[in-house]
Amino acid sequence: MKEQHVPSDYTKKMKQRIIAYGADIVGIADVEPLRSLRLDPSDLLEPFTRAVSIAVRLPSAIFEMISEQPTPIYASIYQAANRLLDDIAFQTASLLEAEDFPSLPIPASQLLDRENWHAAISHKAVARMAGLGWQGKNLLLITPKYGSRVRLTTVLTTAPLDVDGPVENRCGKCTFCQEACPVGAIKGVNTEDHYKDRDEALFFSRCVEKLTGEFAKLPDIGAPICGICIRVCPFGRKEKGTPQE
Repeated sequence: MKEQHVPSDYTKKMKQRIIAYGADIVGIADVEPLRSLRLDPSDLLEPFTRAVSIAVRLPSAIFEMISEQPTPIYASIYQAANRLLDDIAFQTASLLEAEDFPSLPIPASQLLDRENWHAAISHKAVARMAGLGWQGKNLLLITPKYGSRVRLTTVLTTAPLDVDGPVENRCGKCTFCQEACPVGAIKGVNTEDHYKDRDEALFFSRCVEKLTGEFAKLPDIGAPICGICIRVCPFGRKEKGTPQE
């Protein structure tokens, strides 16, 4: 498929296909602004022009069960969402490849640098540039409809997809996540677009120590997860039938 022969509704139809695979939100980012990110390998984006950001929502009920620590059910659903995302990304890349657009699915949850907690690319940064949401004070992506109750993945591609733009940060003066953090890791600093580094938003080491030193070692957890700041975010709790803070 040649770029000049791509129909005007190509992007819309591609998004519909990805939704049919099981995604809840899909957005497209231009890779140029992403080249300044920490990448592994450093030339990861070299062949590509677009990044497809894909999100699946996590069931709200699992977060309402979280009080002071993650639950085994949350840990299981977390892993299930990652597997689903990897499958969606694989199918998306295969579809694009079948139309002669080289594409690369990036695993949903794969740390390549465990000391500094870095993956091949930041799915959150891609999602923000693709218009799925904004970067919250908890450093997570916050979507207007689901809050941070989502998991993310990315597909890099050469397909000439129409680009979506970033959306406005809507955290405002809200401090729910800051007040709920069990180790006081969230500084409560807002940003119009994104933080220049993690330390601007978080006492990152406090978060890591809690997740790896305590939560991951709880019975039937086995992963560095928490969920507390996600649970209290008002955007995740505005769905019909969900308790309000």
